[in-house]
Amino acid sequence: MSDSEQTPAPSAASGAADVPPDHLSINPASEFFDAEKLQRGVGIRFKGTVRTNVDEYCISQGWVKVQAGKTVDRKGRPLLVKLNGPVEAWYEDLGENPPVAKAG
Repeated sequence: MSDSEQTPAPSAASGAADVPPDHLSINPASEFFDAEKLQRGVGIRFKGTVRTNVDEYCISQGWVKVQAGKTVDRKGRPLLVKLNGPVEAWYEDLGENPPVAKAG
C-alpha cells in the first residue's frame, strides 16, 4: 500500500512543476529570480501577443516589466516600464501544447 500512496504524490508534484510560477524575474538581484526555472525557457503571452522582451512578470496581478528602449538608470541597469494586462506563461521545453499558467 505504501507504493500506491507514493505514486499519486509525484504525479501531482510534476503537474505543478510543469506550470511556471506566478511571479518570475530575470534579474539575479530580485527575490523572484529562479535560475533553475529560467533555464527551462519561459514563454510569455501578454494581451494575446507572445513577448520575448519581458524582464519580469506577475500573472495574478496582471503585469509585465519590459525595458524602456536603451535607457539606463544611474547604476547602468536598464530602465523598466510596467505594462498592465492579462499575462500567460508556459515552459517552452514542454513542446507544442504545454500547460499554461494564467489568471482566472
